Amino acid sequence: MKKTPGTPNSAHQPSRSDRLKPAELVAISGAMALFVGVTILLTTREVMLSVIGLGVTFIVALVVIAMLVLGMKPNASEQSDLDEQNGH
Repeated sequence: MKKTPGTPNSAHQPSRSDRLKPAELVAISGAMALFVGVTILLTTREVMLSVIGLGVTFIVALVVIAMLVLGMKPNASEQSDLDEQNGH
């Protein structure tokens, strides 16, 4: 039985760390944003300025972290998993 390229591979089960990786990246961005937001709030006592700083920091941190993750080269085990998923 030949595997067609469009069908999912039922044998591959991602590990827990693979499934939680996106949540970790969002949490890191959220922590950075919360730090900046609280710092601005304690410094200026302007709630709206704090919310704006929090939002901008969250988006910028998320984009920067995503670009860094995309730039990483997969190691040998990740490459073998990718090849297995692609049917090579």
